[in-house]
Amino acid sequence: LELNALQASDRGCRFAFLATNNLGAELSAAAFELALFDKAGMLSRLTIIDFKDLPHGKSKVRQFDFSGVDCGGVGRVLVNDATECAGEGVDPKACIRGLKTETRSDVAFGI
Repeated sequence: LELNALQASDRGCRFAFLATNNLGAELSAAAFELALFDKAGMLSRLTIIDFKDLPHGKSKVRQFDFSGVDCGGVGRVLVNDATECAGEGVDPKACIRGLKTETRSDVAFGI
């Protein structure tokens, strides 16, 4: 899971994520709970991002608008948990156990 970009929007901050399924199976549902922290390290929001289905070997870009969030004030994004991880023969914990994170922004991103 890659935090690809943050961009100011008329609602707040738009986050772009790139997800790639390398679990070896199709996912019918993949969603993650994120914790957003400000530059002082204070928790500012818990939210869920939903990628819906994610075929094996496929990458998908999704954008999420977080109202009231100032992009310049975001210091860290933590993947708190996988709230959905479903597919035929897929362990519900596989999405969080196999998660690898990276960022292309100046915001720390990880598990």
